[in-house]
Amino acid sequence: MLAGKRLLITGVLTRDSIAWHVAERAQQEGAEIVLTGFGRARRLTERAAKRLPDPPDVLELDVNSDDDLRAVHDELAKRWGRVDGVLHAIAFAPPDALGGSFLSTPADSAETAFRTSAFSLKALAVAVAPLMGSGSSIVGLDFDASRAWPAYDWMGVAKAGLEAVSRYLARHLGPQGVRVNLVSAGPMRTLAAESIPGFGQIESTWSANAPLGWDVEDPGPVADAVCFLLSDLARAISGEILHVDGGFHAMAPVDDGSS
Repeated sequence: MLAGKRLLITGVLTRDSIAWHVAERAQQEGAEIVLTGFGRARRLTERAAKRLPDPPDVLELDVNSDDDLRAVHDELAKRWGRVDGVLHAIAFAPPDALGGSFLSTPADSAETAFRTSAFSLKALAVAVAPLMGSGSSIVGLDFDASRAWPAYDWMGVAKAGLEAVSRYLARHLGPQGVRVNLVSAGPMRTLAAESIPGFGQIESTWSANAPLGWDVEDPGPVADAVCFLLSDLARAISGEILHVDGGFHAMAPVDDGSS
């Protein structure tokens, strides 16, 4: 499905990361990949990369650093000359922007959440788009921003921003043949998710409402959907939010008995 594709994959921290499973699946489908890591966490990325079928290189990328974005562009231009696909799996909010403190969150923390989790999609796209030709694809990882979740607070606002950014990127990059889509995944028990207060409550909501059920420890269905959107099979899809959540998003909520 991805034979001959050259992909940049962000967001790998550990083997539990959704992005790690995307990287594994992409390699199984014939893609050549490069990962990115940042600061001290880059060691985790490099350790996780060694567990992939064909351990890839890890480039330094702080997505809020113009210098890092230029360096990644230059390295990919020298290494490949082109990029066929990008996975944006980057999100961060300061602790005071999560956990039920929505009303008291300072502007700086809300801005950090937006810049790192939403504006970064635009920043990464602008850095890599000059290397992308017709048929290329950018995919971002999303979490349903159509409702207010317990304790998700300004990260939820940032995800709403991410969804808007993806639509505008689809509009502006479409003329050069670059597709931009999001995968809205159900909750996964990753290192990042476990740092979010109230994650267990979100998990239980999914168990009660997803008609297909939902396994928070199996990123495989999400990885498959991302690889589909990165492939030529999705060649006429752009500006889309593909829900991979067991059908939860289409259901009216049901009381799970925990309230």
